[in-house]
Amino acid sequence: MLLEGSCHCGGVRFKLRSTHPYPFNRCYCSICRKTSGGGGYAINLGGDFSSLEVYGDANISVYCAMIHDEETRKSEKSPARRHFCKVCGSALWIWDPRWPELVHPHASAIDSELPVPPERTHLMVDSKAPWVELHNGRNDKVFARYPDESIASWHQRLGLEDPDQ
Repeated sequence: MLLEGSCHCGGVRFKLRSTHPYPFNRCYCSICRKTSGGGGYAINLGGDFSSLEVYGDANISVYCAMIHDEETRKSEKSPARRHFCKVCGSALWIWDPRWPELVHPHASAIDSELPVPPERTHLMVDSKAPWVELHNGRNDKVFARYPDESIASWHQRLGLEDPDQ
């Protein structure tokens, strides 16, 4: 599916191909919550990095979060690069060099009509803010940390192929 997206002010526009366009996961970690807001969680899609076309890249800023390990009490900079519009602050996509073929646009930045997922995965709920209510449906899955199922595996399990094919 071709996804087209933009920031709020229109200073950045982008498009990419996605074979996993269902906005099914809600991440409640403090990084997603604080950098993208929106209900206390972020929703990321899966896309093909080689297909990403960006207009207005002079308006993009990148943030690499600090990851704090509670057990070791150490912090390190995440390699994941969170892309934002430096004019309006809109969260756009995440790219991580550990998986260079993938890009994860924020569903909130997508202007194309996205398909409605039949179920959702709520992850990192141990990190959710106390004011955030989980609105999980009957078939939704809830995880304290990360699920074992990938974005691709979730789409495959439910037989959700690219709606454009």
